[in-house]
Amino acid sequence: MNDYVLSCCSTADLKKEHFNKRDINYICFHYELDGKDYRDDLGESMSFEDFYRAMSEGADTKTSQINAEEYEEYFEKFLKEGKDILHVTLSSGISGSLNSAMIAKSMLEEKYPDRKLYIVDSLNASSGFGLLVDKLADLRDAGKSIDEVYTWVEENKLNAHAWFFSTDLTFFVKGGRISKTSGFVGGILNICPLLNVDNEGKLIPRQKIRTKKKVMEAIVEQMELHAQDGTDYSGKCYISHSACLEDAKAVAEKIESRFPKLNGKVEINDVGTTIGSHTGPGTVALFFWGGNRE
Repeated sequence: MNDYVLSCCSTADLKKEHFNKRDINYICFHYELDGKDYRDDLGESMSFEDFYRAMSEGADTKTSQINAEEYEEYFEKFLKEGKDILHVTLSSGISGSLNSAMIAKSMLEEKYPDRKLYIVDSLNASSGFGLLVDKLADLRDAGKSIDEVYTWVEENKLNAHAWFFSTDLTFFVKGGRISKTSGFVGGILNICPLLNVDNEGKLIPRQKIRTKKKVMEAIVEQMELHAQDGTDYSGKCYISHSACLEDAKAVAEKIESRFPKLNGKVEINDVGTTIGSHTGPGTVALFFWGGNRE
């Protein structure tokens, strides 16, 4: 049996039950809502429904990454038990959490020279990050060593694809990602931006599409273009959403219809409070395995 710890951040946006079932440990990011501190703990401290309702009503949000001291304390409890660790972080393209984890690693390697502590930059976000970590759990459960799993993830992480669309530009304007003028015009024209995560782990706008119906079709078409084996894709597919479950279900229905060989049903999760603080409500994200994103 491989006695090592597989770990990630709460920003992988899977359900707590999923993490527990797959024996995946996680450490929580933080956020503020109208100046009050919370943990991004998969909706336990505050339900996702209440969080997105507060955002819709004008509450101010602010996120903070896990600092080096928190990582050091978190990792050390496993190292003290004599266990090695493979930890996967939120993309360095949108967060500095990788740097914090690497600082903690350098501190702990001096104290535990006989232990292995691998840190992996997922170059992904939300349940795309979760899709990657879930695959690592498959490899671990198949008997792969920590070194084998680390080698695999570094060679294959860019095969995890992530596409997003938003039907509400309010928080793109509020966060400064688009101008007030563009947001106003986009709202009048019913523009829904389609974005993806590139090979540097950054969220990049790709298309401006009019109407929710058309952007839903466009995101499924991206999966048809990029998924391994096209519509014969037989891997897992995850969707995450921010307070727009019916939209997520509509996309999932399209995918299950067009990809009959899927590994199970499409798994639908919530966009967590860290990512959601920046997207706001109205975002749907689609994750699947495809060719190398480079």
